[in-house]
Amino acid sequence: MKNTKSIAAMILLFGGLFVLMSSAYTVDEVEQVIITQFGKPVGEPVTEAGLKFKVPFIQEVNPIDKRVLEWDGTPSDMPTKDKLYISVDLFARWRIVDPLQYFLRLRDERSAQSRLDDILGSETRNAVAKHELIEIIRTTKDRIPLRDAALASSSQGLNMGALVPIEKGRQMVEQEIFTEAAEKVGVFGIELLDIRFKRINYNASVRPKIYDRMISERRQIAERFLSEGNGEAARIRGNRVRELNKIQSEAYREVEEIRGLADAKATEIYASAYNQSSQSVEFYEFTRTMAAYSSLVDKKTTLVLSTDSDLFKFLKGMTPQPGK
Repeated sequence: MKNTKSIAAMILLFGGLFVLMSSAYTVDEVEQVIITQFGKPVGEPVTEAGLKFKVPFIQEVNPIDKRVLEWDGTPSDMPTKDKLYISVDLFARWRIVDPLQYFLRLRDERSAQSRLDDILGSETRNAVAKHELIEIIRTTKDRIPLRDAALASSSQGLNMGALVPIEKGRQMVEQEIFTEAAEKVGVFGIELLDIRFKRINYNASVRPKIYDRMISERRQIAERFLSEGNGEAARIRGNRVRELNKIQSEAYREVEEIRGLADAKATEIYASAYNQSSQSVEFYEFTRTMAAYSSLVDKKTTLVLSTDSDLFKFLKGMTPQPGK
């Protein structure tokens, strides 16, 4: 009898412990719990951390994360208002603020991520389709671009560095997506905290054409600079030649003036030297005429002179030597 009572007491003790352990559960700091009975929620959500109790065997604990969760969308192609196909990669942050509604509508995080894919993807597509590409890329209005001082004067005619004016910008487009999506995900007990564009790029099929067009535009700018540089080089070379000719002309004029003054001075000296007597005048006339002969007459020269010519008066008094 005593052994039977001991065994029964042990069974009751272990049964009680098992029932107690089945009815007790803990709620973590980063979790909130929905208690379900036969698959249906009962009572209010448990949001405080600690040791809690439930009806054993017939009630189940369904933990729900209450931390800030991440949604990272897959890149998708969509058209802009100006008919450009771009690939948009988006990410968002969200959390569960109404666990009961979340449990009733979605049950688990996989379903929530799938629903976020649908809602955020749809709202992103609508927002991108309503705005031009520049509105989605640029962030601030009335921004003044930085320019290289060396290109500032050359780029005035090319309109280089000028930014296309925008009305909203990327932050406003993100805010539009956030406003529309937050209202739709709120019915699932989800609070949308933030949404951002992670990457925006051209569609892979049109990307080579866009790059080729950008290269062509830059090449045109380069050719414009090269043309202007060649024109400036030609202008500098022309100025150099003109300045050189001017310097040479002025130098030649100055040389001729100096030479003329020197010849006049030499003539004056000769005149003063040879005009001192009639013999000196005759000697000067003789030497100058002889110098003229040497420069005028050679073996192939034929002169036709009159008998009263100044050149002939010294020739007619000469007697030719035999053999010459």
